[in-house]
Amino acid sequence: MKTKVTGCMRGLLVAAALVLAILAAQVRAASAEGLTKIADNVYSYVDMKKSSPATSFGANAGIIIGEKGVVVVDTLVSAKQAKKFIRDIRAVTDKPIRYVVNTHGHLDHTFGNAEFVKKGAVVISHRNCLANMKKGSEATLRDAKNFGLTEKDMKGTKIAYPALTFTDRMEMDLGGRTVELIFTGHSHTDDSILVYLPDVKVLFAGDVLFTGYHPFLGEGNIEEWTKALDRVSAMDAEKIIPGHGPVSTKKDVAEMKAYLIAFDARARELAAKSNDAAAIAAEIVKSLPARPEGAGLIPWNVQKYLKK
Repeated sequence: MKTKVTGCMRGLLVAAALVLAILAAQVRAASAEGLTKIADNVYSYVDMKKSSPATSFGANAGIIIGEKGVVVVDTLVSAKQAKKFIRDIRAVTDKPIRYVVNTHGHLDHTFGNAEFVKKGAVVISHRNCLANMKKGSEATLRDAKNFGLTEKDMKGTKIAYPALTFTDRMEMDLGGRTVELIFTGHSHTDDSILVYLPDVKVLFAGDVLFTGYHPFLGEGNIEEWTKALDRVSAMDAEKIIPGHGPVSTKKDVAEMKAYLIAFDARARELAAKSNDAAAIAAEIVKSLPARPEGAGLIPWNVQKYLKK
């Protein structure tokens, strides 16, 4: 027996479909609470409070969506964190994850790579990032406890190296959107890059910029780093995603540059008189602007200045 669909029934079916669509959208939004919308089709984790090793030391990671698929910017510290990231991405878009860009080789930005490679993504980085990861990532993973990470935190984590590298600049056509990758010179590390979206004036700065966090200086070149920050300041960027901290502006870039110059000058002055890292760190803290996150890095940063 055939059921005749009346105009009223059609209306009810359409209304039901709309309700279901709204509910689905609400579910997606609720499950993607961790990702902040930065611009059209650009999302990121930002502004982690009370950061810890298990939360990737407060590292940010984001996505860029184009007609052809998704570019992921950094992958957090572990398989566990990367899987959560993938769930949040899927709450935003079902487009294929085509690429991962590592802004540099540190564990909190790259140790989730393998979970994205399983999804078919190609990992891209600066050439130095590949070399640095091959030199140190496996040992870092084995010794993860030295970074405050437990076996439970790192369960299932495997190293996946960049498959595609560049030296100065690279452009990616994501379909209706160009993604520019820019090497900054030896700043936070010798492999740090910027990820720039000219159409929406958004910049992923990686650890070239820390906002509200004390930065890690141990592998940095202060002179080149300040030049990199000058370069960021000169770019046509309205929203800047730091490697750690909230969505930032050029005011935060200027404050980061002032921090580096002040830390470097004071550390050199104190290290010329003493080799006591704890005492030097305590003195430096008195002269630095307050930052709520990452103060535990200051004694490590002082080691850079001590006589060996």
